[in-house]
Amino acid sequence: MDTKFDFGPDSGERIVYVREVPVADLPEEIRAQAMGLETLYAVHDASGERLALVKDRRMAFALARQNDMAPVSAH
Repeated sequence: MDTKFDFGPDSGERIVYVREVPVADLPEEIRAQAMGLETLYAVHDASGERLALVKDRRMAFALARQNDMAPVSAH
């Protein structure tokens, strides 16, 4: 869960979507790394591809902004 991700080339304003993900819905290898958390937050690109999983919403927004992306909440 602490792996750097190459978000690809810059192509103008890049919107990403942040949503809550129940740990129980994730693959076993990720659940094992969740350290007892019941919920993680996913950052997705416009096509729906999951770019990152982080432990809280604030961190998801910070991660997006640090990578010059515009985060919005998705439900």
